[in-house]
Amino acid sequence: MDIILVPGFWLDASSWAEVTPALDAAGHRTHPLTLPGLESVDADRAGIGLRNHIDAVIAAVDSLEGRVVLVGHSGGGAIIHGALDARPNRVERAIYVDSGPLGEGGVINDELKADGDDVPLPPWEEFEDADLVDLDEGLRQAFRARAIPQPKGVAYDQQHLHDERRYDVPATIIACEFPSSMLREWIDGGHPFVAELARMRDVEYVDVPTGHWPQFTKPAELAGAILAAVERTA
Repeated sequence: MDIILVPGFWLDASSWAEVTPALDAAGHRTHPLTLPGLESVDADRAGIGLRNHIDAVIAAVDSLEGRVVLVGHSGGGAIIHGALDARPNRVERAIYVDSGPLGEGGVINDELKADGDDVPLPPWEEFEDADLVDLDEGLRQAFRARAIPQPKGVAYDQQHLHDERRYDVPATIIACEFPSSMLREWIDGGHPFVAELARMRDVEYVDVPTGHWPQFTKPAELAGAILAAVERTA
């Protein structure tokens, strides 16, 4: 299976480096992406918006033969959902890592502080404690050293969707920061945060308890969860 991996904010393709070996060893073909504006700290991020990132994922799908699995971490979950909407007939499964599908008109996070066209990685004290579980000082230093400013437009732009066939594609939610039981409670309560997820017709939930960056804090467990979801699909 071809597996396209989309990183969350401030990260490039290398952020999947401790996750992909187990998937490759199982015989799958992994395609971690570096999205536009995330090529380097010095990259030009002017004019790059959510649609540009979605289009980059669509281009990756179109470059491959057959059906694919999409994996999106954090803000990457909204991005793969936009690609799923554009290519529902090409996606075998969508896997949302500590994230979920972003519905029509939603934004990933327009409360992040921007500096011109850039959204720099905020200071750690601006994150919730739950975000930072297992992210020890060494991992924090490594993350900040590799962090690339996120294009402002990706965080602030509205999602626009067009094809309800996206609801028929099987989805996996890998719950890290919040347990899957909490997501189910939100769905049962009609919480708007999970309105798009509630409309997905075939969803499985997998818990990998840790903070918001399991590719750093629990890479083996995350790889195992992705692999299990892919193999159930295949």
